[in-house]
Amino acid sequence: MTSKTAVVLAAGLGTRMGGKPKGLIRVAGREILYRTIYLLQKNGVERFVIVTNEGYAGLYREFIEKHGFNAELVINPEPEKGNGHSLHLAREHVSGRFVLVMSDHVYGEEFVAEAVEGNGLIADRRPRWADVGEATKVKVMDGRVEDIGKSLREWDAVDTGFFVLDESIFEVTAELERERNGDYPLSEVVKRARLPVTFVDGLPWTDVDTPSDVKRARKMLVKSAPKGIGDGFISRHINRKLSTEISYLLAEKVTPNQMTAVTFAVGILSAVLTLINLPLAGVLYQLSSILDGVDGELARAQLRASRLGGYIDSILDRYVDGTFLALLAYSTLREPLWYLVALVALLGSVMVSYSTERFKGAFCRDAYMEVPGLRKLPGKRDERIFLTMLFLLYPVEVSVKALFALLALLTNLRVGVTLYIIARKVS
Repeated sequence: MTSKTAVVLAAGLGTRMGGKPKGLIRVAGREILYRTIYLLQKNGVERFVIVTNEGYAGLYREFIEKHGFNAELVINPEPEKGNGHSLHLAREHVSGRFVLVMSDHVYGEEFVAEAVEGNGLIADRRPRWADVGEATKVKVMDGRVEDIGKSLREWDAVDTGFFVLDESIFEVTAELERERNGDYPLSEVVKRARLPVTFVDGLPWTDVDTPSDVKRARKMLVKSAPKGIGDGFISRHINRKLSTEISYLLAEKVTPNQMTAVTFAVGILSAVLTLINLPLAGVLYQLSSILDGVDGELARAQLRASRLGGYIDSILDRYVDGTFLALLAYSTLREPLWYLVALVALLGSVMVSYSTERFKGAFCRDAYMEVPGLRKLPGKRDERIFLTMLFLLYPVEVSVKALFALLALLTNLRVGVTLYIIARKVS
């Protein structure tokens, strides 16, 4: 059952971050809290309760109003006390099942989608991005928390700062309020309640306590941004390794739309250079292919992905490819027969993309998800561009003709095999 409410603990003073509210620190162009709320909303959470201190209340109120979130503030007048007390202050504002998260944790989309379906403490047995040395460890017995703390020598998983609870947790906080005069950590609540543990392993999440943590969180978001499913061999093994490094450097400075425009400009420039210098044109064409992954990576890392952006990017790619092949043919070929071969290569290059996109339009499903075998077929755009660069590094008339002949054969053969596989799949 999906929780409709989430409590966000944001009362910490953020001393290691210069006194700035950690929830409002930007990572890859978005506030940490914006990310959390956005992803929780995508997974059915409708209402948010943010527990903060008096000093940060105005900033969080402006944040809520700016983005139009359905959220209310609960003030903790004693933020120096443990964060278990902050949870207790939310007791009058929630009922039934609810999500509890920390304002200084950055979560990936896949992580949140799995975590909201869990129960109790969400723990990770294979943390990839968190600083395990600083993380809170959990010892689990019979599916429940046996012990929890940063200094545990023997542990089974790491606390992700994400919980799915119900209002019975406030019976535990009420006991600790009386015993500890309101000063107790959340880990004490978890241990005393012997919360059930749900494992969500190896998916992107990390906490942010220091400026270096911000860099690690940005890298995590960018490295987990590539879509992967539709990538060809060159993208998987070469382009993505370079594009994610570029995206990491640009994530706080450039929008996806700006990057799309830059990539298109580089692609058109590479086409024009076929009239002047073929090796340079090929290298620049390959650079445009690498940059073509950056706008999508930025869009996903910055939570700015849209169907319109993907649509425009796909159309601009076709213009770049068509212009490059047309100008290459114009600048190098002389016989009418080879103009025909170049035309077949150009049409095949367009049809590779069209054959899979038309499947999505006709059947409302992704071709690469529906027919995984298509991922192994050679001839995708990244592979064609890489081949083009190789053939143009030492350009002679025979190499350019061989390139057009290979592209004509490879692309149209791929389209034919795609049609055959899809026809068998849906018939």
